[in-house]
Order: sequence, then structure tokens, then C-alpha cells
Amino acid sequence: MKDIVTSVLLLTGAAASLLGALGLVRFPDVPSRLQAATKPQTLGLLLVLLGTAVQVEFESAATLLLVILFQVITAPVLSQIVGRSAYRSGTLRRDTLVVDELADPMARDDDPPGPTPRGGGGGPS
Repeated sequence: MKDIVTSVLLLTGAAASLLGALGLVRFPDVPSRLQAATKPQTLGLLLVLLGTAVQVEFESAATLLLVILFQVITAPVLSQIVGRSAYRSGTLRRDTLVVDELADPMARDDDPPGPTPRGGGGGPS
């Protein structure tokens, strides 16, 4: 029974990783590629590591569970950083976005600071 569960987990994880890799190559724009690079790849790795954890002793399985935890934590953060970098560099087509939550913060970051008002700055005059 343990071998069957392991086989199903490993094969499903490998299929999810393969579909994520195909999506990464085939999808046309950055947001959809980020989707393909994070969700199926993370699920695929999770399933492969769980399938491996079923077969090994408890100490090694605990290490694999830590790897799963770190992957689940870091993949969305890295995806956010890559997406924001693509947005800032202009490689992301903003006209295709349904909701553009970065437009206002980016406009504020791009505005040059104006002259400071006299008398209220608190610094040396």
C-alpha cells in the first residue's frame, strides 16, 4: 500500500511540474508565466517530497517537511519580486491588466521631491 501511495504522489508531482514547465515556455506574458512558474512547480515539488517522505524514516521525512515549508513560504515572495521587477522595467504590458494596484505607488515613487516648506522642517536653516 505504501508503494502505491508513493507512486501516485511521485507521478502526480512529476506531471504537475511538467505542466508548469510547459506553461512557462508556452504562456505569452509575464503574469501568466509567473503563475506557471510558481503554483504547479510548488505543488509538484510538494507532491514529490511527500511521496519521498512516505518511503523514508521519520528523521529524513521531517527534513523533507521543512523543505516543503520553505518552498511554500519563498515561492510566492519570489514571484511577487519578479512581477514587481517586470512592472518597473516596463516588460509587463500594463494595458492588459484588469486591476493595476501598482500604478499609484509607482507614480508616487517617480515624483521628484518638491521643495521643503520653510519653517516646519525641523532641520537646520
